[in-house]
Amino acid sequence: MDLANPVEHMIGELEREFHGVFSIETIRQYVMESAQPIDRPRIHDFLPLLLYRFTRERLKAVAQVQGRIAKDVPEVLFVCVHNAGRSQMAAALLDRLAEGHVHVRSAGSTPADEINPAVVQVMAERGLDLSKEFPKPLTDEVVRAADVVITMGCGDACPIYPGKRYMDWDVEDPAGKNQAEVQRIAADIEHRVRALIRELSVVPAQ
Repeated sequence: MDLANPVEHMIGELEREFHGVFSIETIRQYVMESAQPIDRPRIHDFLPLLLYRFTRERLKAVAQVQGRIAKDVPEVLFVCVHNAGRSQMAAALLDRLAEGHVHVRSAGSTPADEINPAVVQVMAERGLDLSKEFPKPLTDEVVRAADVVITMGCGDACPIYPGKRYMDWDVEDPAGKNQAEVQRIAADIEHRVRALIRELSVVPAQ
């Protein structure tokens, strides 16, 4: 696939969105740097779209860290090893239950090629579509931009910065589990997410 034209189009879109925040040279640098860690065989056909989304989130995080754009809501980052199960479920559940009052990111210390199909199926049963999501690498700027960092099995792979709230959720890994087991894990995560929403004093989950 010739990515030259899609990439230039992507850079143009990002330049318009971040006009006055980042130069086109900085945007181009982040696009090129972001391509390598997500160019994996199972997602290569969707690379332009996923690259746009990944780069956009990185640029937004950098702008927040540097004070170039304001944070309207708390930033929560979920991290697990592969970003293929627990952290994806937690991010999707928090995004829905917080009703836009929290901005959510997720990442993996060693991202997988794809999200666990059993996780995608179980979340679809809950009305959450993970089919367009993908495992993302953990980057420094998303940790720095987060107000709350929740690890779910990555341990010391997540860098520690002063002023951040760090939590560790001891949640069972859905890898290799059957559908019923993944449903149980999803219920556990939802319980924790609802408690987090109450702690953050945002819109209470019903």
